[in-house]
Amino acid sequence: MSKVLRLEHICKYYGNGGNITKAISDIGFCVEQGEFVGIMGASGSGKTTLLNCISTIDTVSAGYIYLGGTDITKIKAKELARFRRENLGFIFQDFNLLDTLTISENIALALTINKVPTGEIDTRVENIAKVLNIADVLAKYPYQVSGGQKQRCACARALVNHPKLILADEPTGALDSHSSQMLLSTMQSINEQLGATILMVTHDAFTASYADRILFLKDGEIFSELRKGNDTRKAFFEKILSVLTMTGGGLSDVY
Repeated sequence: MSKVLRLEHICKYYGNGGNITKAISDIGFCVEQGEFVGIMGASGSGKTTLLNCISTIDTVSAGYIYLGGTDITKIKAKELARFRRENLGFIFQDFNLLDTLTISENIALALTINKVPTGEIDTRVENIAKVLNIADVLAKYPYQVSGGQKQRCACARALVNHPKLILADEPTGALDSHSSQMLLSTMQSINEQLGATILMVTHDAFTASYADRILFLKDGEIFSELRKGNDTRKAFFEKILSVLTMTGGGLSDVY
């Protein structure tokens, strides 16, 4: 199985002189094609900084990040936006949908920017909308649909460009428990049925239990890793809770 993402000796520091904050210290791991990997940690553990570096929103202080065969730490600033559009999909907790565009237009945005032919755009949008069960709301605007439908729209937008990697930052943070469960089931199905490779940052053990593998961060370093293997999601959830109690201070740090 090919490696979609590879991190080698990643470090990230903020500040200068005698006032340096270490956000990430010598992190390295790989994500295989078709994996669903979760990153967990208490507030200040470095998980958001790590995601920002992988997404090219922030730069590393040292180390290398390879997406496919490309070292993204070497991409010139003026080429980063195009690289993100062509290789990465994003699912945010606040949807990031444009209210003035229909659901269909929101999904199609990246394709339009990349100058994909109109006929192909329509086909791709309709196909992904059917998979995510939002074909009946394509003509509606974001304010006319439910939170769960908005989030499925965000998933469709992330997928429609066939990205190498989907990055999800606290994807259930703005949803109620029912919508959260629906979204996580959707993410699980696009991973299993469409082979999407997903890297998800979350502080929530229930959300994390949908992933195949969890990396636990503490003080900018990976201190533990869990694989789901043949466990049921409930058994995996219990194991995640057990690891979280070892992060120092118990669950109050994480919830």
